[in-house]
Amino acid sequence: MRKAVIAGNWKMNKTPEEARQLVSDLKPLVKGASCEVVVCVPAVDIAAAREAAKGSNIHIGAQNVHFAKSGAYTGELSAEMLVKSGVEYVIIGHSERRQYFGETDATVNQRVKAAVEAGLKVILCVGEKKEEREASYTDALVEYQTLIALTGLENKQVEQIIIAYEPVWAIGTGLTATDEQANETIGVIRAALARKYGKNVAKKVRIQYGGSMKPSNVKGLMAQPEIDGGLIGGASLKAEDFSAIVNYDAE
Repeated sequence: MRKAVIAGNWKMNKTPEEARQLVSDLKPLVKGASCEVVVCVPAVDIAAAREAAKGSNIHIGAQNVHFAKSGAYTGELSAEMLVKSGVEYVIIGHSERRQYFGETDATVNQRVKAAVEAGLKVILCVGEKKEEREASYTDALVEYQTLIALTGLENKQVEQIIIAYEPVWAIGTGLTATDEQANETIGVIRAALARKYGKNVAKKVRIQYGGSMKPSNVKGLMAQPEIDGGLIGGASLKAEDFSAIVNYDAE
């Protein structure tokens, strides 16, 4: 049985003080959650969020990591830096990193390997654009992105990766894949993992849905057999909305 993981991606939002307040507000609201609860915050918010999360079930994640251990990479953070700052999770390959900052499948793979080596829990993002879905490239694209990103990892390492399927056309647009569409594509990803790494590995990998999951649609999405959680954007910036998603299975 795969334990669901709900991760908030704050993107470029919240000052340290705002981060401290949001995490503090979240703590009592998600205390009894059955899923893993993660907030992936801007680098400047890591210390404040970590301090506010002490004694709770909220885990802290970063939004990116560099593949080098150190060097002349102005503005970047190494995996070791994140680990030493108390970060447990890291998002790699988000569509916005690919679209705006030149992230490629090759650099995603480098970052994944560096993060895994340092002991970080990776949330690997894959997904298609609107024109790619309309051209019926979705299945081939997400399979390719997934397998390239995991190149060089051993089976035991792959089992620990969290994959977030994020249809790019649904991010920030208010559009959402139907429950069945999301489940079907996540099933494609799991089938690709099974062919490459074996069924036992594929059964253990948790695959989230990352396309505008919100309180109004979380129950339907989480009822799908292949969906193991969500990577939440805008709805993670409000304690009430995020906690409603986290507590999707509460009576």
